[in-house]
Amino acid sequence: MTATDLSWVVPLPVVVPLSAAGLTLALYRRPRLQRVVSVVALSIVLLAALTLLVLADDGPLVVDVGSWAAPVGIDLVADRLSALMLSVSAAVTLCVLLYSLAQGSQDDEESAPVSIYHPTYLVLTAGVANAFLSGDLFNIYVGFEILLAASYVLITLGGTGERIRAGTIYVVVALLSSVLFLVAIALVYAATGTVNLAQLAIRLPEIDPGVRLVLQVMLLLAFAIKAAVFPLSAWLPDSYPTAPAPVTAVFAGLLTKVGVYAMIRTQTLLFPDGRLDDLLMWAALATMVVGILGAVAQDDIKRLLSFTLVSHIGYMVFGIALSSGAGWTAAIYYVAHHITVQTALFLVVGLVERAGGSTSLTRLGGLARLAPVLAVLFFVPAMNLAGIPPLSGFLGKLGLLQAGVQLGTPLAYALVVGSVVTSLLTLYALVKAWNKAFWQTPETEPRTVRLPFGMVGPTAALVGVGLLLTVAAGPLYAYTERAAAALREWSPYVYAVLPDGQRGQGESVEVAREDELRDHGPGVEPSTPGMVADDAGGEG
Repeated sequence: MTATDLSWVVPLPVVVPLSAAGLTLALYRRPRLQRVVSVVALSIVLLAALTLLVLADDGPLVVDVGSWAAPVGIDLVADRLSALMLSVSAAVTLCVLLYSLAQGSQDDEESAPVSIYHPTYLVLTAGVANAFLSGDLFNIYVGFEILLAASYVLITLGGTGERIRAGTIYVVVALLSSVLFLVAIALVYAATGTVNLAQLAIRLPEIDPGVRLVLQVMLLLAFAIKAAVFPLSAWLPDSYPTAPAPVTAVFAGLLTKVGVYAMIRTQTLLFPDGRLDDLLMWAALATMVVGILGAVAQDDIKRLLSFTLVSHIGYMVFGIALSSGAGWTAAIYYVAHHITVQTALFLVVGLVERAGGSTSLTRLGGLARLAPVLAVLFFVPAMNLAGIPPLSGFLGKLGLLQAGVQLGTPLAYALVVGSVVTSLLTLYALVKAWNKAFWQTPETEPRTVRLPFGMVGPTAALVGVGLLLTVAAGPLYAYTERAAAALREWSPYVYAVLPDGQRGQGESVEVAREDELRDHGPGVEPSTPGMVADDAGGEG
C-alpha cells in the first residue's frame, strides 16, 4: 500500500476530535462516557499523527476536502513540518487530558466542569490540528479561530474574578490579532487572486515588491501577536497563570507554537527573500532578553514560567530569521522540544500547587523531603529548558548558535551572545525556583503529601518524552533537517498540492527563487545540522 492510498489518514486529526466533541456534548449527563470518548479520540489522533510522521517523510500527502481540487477547494497537507508538529501536539494534548481527568476526580469536578470541559478541549485540539494541516491562508485563519474560541472558554473555567479579568485581556488581544490576520488575507487575495499557499508561492514573486512587503508585514504582525513576540507579548504573563493547571499547560505548550508554525510556513514558502530578516532578528533578541529579565524578577512560579515561555519564543524567531537551512532545522527541532518541556513544567507546577498549597516561591519550601518524585519531575525539564548538555534544549540551542555563526553578520553574532546570556539567566531563574520550592524551610509546618498517580503519571510521561527527544536526537534532528530542506526546495509542496494545469509559471519561479536564496547570504546552505545530528546521536 502506497502513501497515496493512506491519504485518508490526513483529515483524521481534525475530524475525529470534532466528532468526539459533538458526542461528548450530547453525553453531558454521562461524565464517565465523556472521559472514555475523549481519551479514545485523542489516542486515535496520536496514532494518526505518528502515521503521518512516517508517511510524510516520502513526500507531502494532500487531501482535497469535498473532492474539490486546489486552488478552488480546501486542501489539507501533511508534510514533514506539519506532521512533526502534529505528532508532538497530539502527545501533549493526550497527556494533559489524562492529567486533567485525574485532577477532576480528586477535586470532585469542582474546578473543571466536565460537561463543558471535554467538548471544548476536543474542539481546541481540532483547531490546532487544522492550523497545522491547512493548505491555504483562510483555512489557517479558521483553525486559529476554532482553537481561540475554545480557549476563551477554557481560560475562564471556574468563573473567578481573576480568571474573568485575565480572560478578558486574552480575548481582546486574540481578537485584535484575528482582525489583523483577516485584513492581511483580504489584501493577499486582492493582490494575487488566491489564498492557496502553493499558488501564492508562485504568484507572490510576480507582484510589486512594495505590495509584497506590506503583505509580509501584515501577516507577521498577526502571527507575532499569537506567538507572543516582543513587544506584542505583554498579554501572556497576565493571562496564562490564572487558568487551571491543565489549561495553562496546554496553552503554554501549544497556542504560541501555532503562531510560530504559521511564521515558519509563510516565511519559508511565501517570503523566502529575507527582506525582513534583520527586523525579525531584533525582535528575537528583544524577546529573549526582555522575557528572561521578567522571569528573573518573579516570585510566583507560574509567572516565572510564563516569562520564560515568552523568552524562548525568541530562540524560534532567531532560527526563522536566519533564512538558512541550518537555522530552519534548529528552529523546527527547538519548537518540538519546547512544546513538550514547557507543558511538562506547567503540569509539575500544578502538582507543586497541590502539594504546597501555593505557587508563591516565598511561601513554598521543603517539598524535596515531602515529595522527592516531584522534585525530580521539576528538575529534569527545568534543566532541559535551561539547555544543560546533553539534553534536547542544549542540542537545539547549539544548532541555532552554529547557524548564527555560519551566517556571520554582526547582528547574527549579537543574537548568538544574547542566546547564551538568556540560557544562563534561564538556568539562574529555574535553579532559584527549584531551591526555594524544594529546599528552603517553609513558613509553616509542612503537611504530608500524597500526590495522585493519575496526575503524576502523565506528567512523568511528558518528562520522558522530553528525554526521548535527547535519546533520539540524531534521527529526529535528521528528520528536521529533511523538513527544512523541503521548505527550501519549495517544489515538492507546491507540486503535490497543485494539479499540472494550475502551476502556471512554477518552474521559472522556482529558478528565480533559488537564485534569490543564493544571493541572500552565506547562511542559506544547510551544512551544520547534519553535524549536530551526528553529535546528538552520539550523546544519546
